[in-house]
Amino acid sequence: MPLCAGVMKKSYEIDMCHGPLLGKILLFVLPLVLSNILQLLFNAADIVVVGRYVGSQALAAVGSTSSLIQLITNVFVGLSVGVNVLAARYYGSRADRDLSETVHTAIVMSLISGVFLIFAGIGLARPLLQLMGSPEDVLGQSVLYLRIYFAGMPAFMLYNFGSAILRAAGDTRRPLYYLFAAGVLNVVLNLWFVISFGLGVAGVALATVISQCVSAGLVLLSLVKSSGAMKVSRAKLRISRHKAGQIIGIGLPAGVQSAIFSVSNVLIQSAVNSFGSVAMAGSTSSNNIEGFVYTAMNAVYQACLSFTSQNVGGKKYSRINRILGTCLGVTMTVGLVLGLGAVALGPVLLRIYSSDPEVIAYGMRRLLVVCSLYCLCGLMDTMVGSLRGMGYSIIPMIASLTGSCGLRVLWVYTVFAVDRSWDILFLSYPVSWVVTTICHVVYFIIVRKKLPREDGPEEYAGEMAAAAEKVR
Repeated sequence: MPLCAGVMKKSYEIDMCHGPLLGKILLFVLPLVLSNILQLLFNAADIVVVGRYVGSQALAAVGSTSSLIQLITNVFVGLSVGVNVLAARYYGSRADRDLSETVHTAIVMSLISGVFLIFAGIGLARPLLQLMGSPEDVLGQSVLYLRIYFAGMPAFMLYNFGSAILRAAGDTRRPLYYLFAAGVLNVVLNLWFVISFGLGVAGVALATVISQCVSAGLVLLSLVKSSGAMKVSRAKLRISRHKAGQIIGIGLPAGVQSAIFSVSNVLIQSAVNSFGSVAMAGSTSSNNIEGFVYTAMNAVYQACLSFTSQNVGGKKYSRINRILGTCLGVTMTVGLVLGLGAVALGPVLLRIYSSDPEVIAYGMRRLLVVCSLYCLCGLMDTMVGSLRGMGYSIIPMIASLTGSCGLRVLWVYTVFAVDRSWDILFLSYPVSWVVTTICHVVYFIIVRKKLPREDGPEEYAGEMAAAAEKVR
């Protein structure tokens, strides 16, 4: 009998396949929101500390690296989506052997990816920053920050892949506890390295790397101490070519999409850089505030992904539409409340990052354009979560790249080229969200017809293992 059919859940896990959805989705989402916020605090703490204790040039140097970090890492982080979908499918259908192979393959892949990213990040830091047009007065500090930051990539990847495994079973609480411990450590080390030792951007980068190692170690320890198919054993650490292919088949399109999104963001950052270091600092501050709104909506995307995938594994097809509808309602509410709240509190929040009136003015103008309509981004991502949970990853990638990335690039070279104003530049975001969301809704209607409307038999007959192999 499938796990979704009634096997007792462990205290950290959520039964995603039975009963009312809203309460369980919120139970899944709230710890994940807090976890994502703590992850953001790693970078936000860096930015606040350097802005307050080093100066606006250091603030611009650290802040201008975020889009480049995403560009380099997102392909590999996207693979964790494949881990989450595949593990949730096998968990929901109680295919223990397949789940164990998926878990061990994911751990090895995370470490290999992290080592590769060390060399890629360190080697490409300076030429890519120069390509982005980083001003000379911040280039050296930006390069230093990036090179130290990328030294911690194995820990960064291990945490992301390990958390994806835990989320597959509905466990979003333990990653929260681990990130809380690491987040506190990060803030303490930031202040210690910068104020006591005067290490500047090198100090905040080093603090981030150490804290990431702590969170990754705690996630790995939880998997080592787990029971059943999710338990990590050193003797089983090897890559299953079959499972790696499935992970890549689902996760690579998500990673490519994120990376190309980052290309468009790098292009936006290059346009921001043309306004000078003060505007860069204002954009950096606003971007960090926006990140807290986005991460709350992204937690709903993760919920839609995990709930949909586990219900497909358990053959609870009748719940797919209900999951999507509930998640869309939650993400709309979260986006409106937090987005408009960020705008209303913008002047106060921006002063946390800098007391410079010009920096605050630039940041406020960006907040007004982006955060007021940020709920549209949440709707777009939630649609993608449902599609990927059903196993459809390639077409959502193409739609997102065309509707969002392509449109933003076109916007910069056409609309922004005609009117090179700050507000026009950031208007490209809400326009791209609307277009892409419409594409995803149309595609969902098409692909939903390919899955049954009624629930399947409770017994696991192995067909879900075959279904998981289909990369659409």
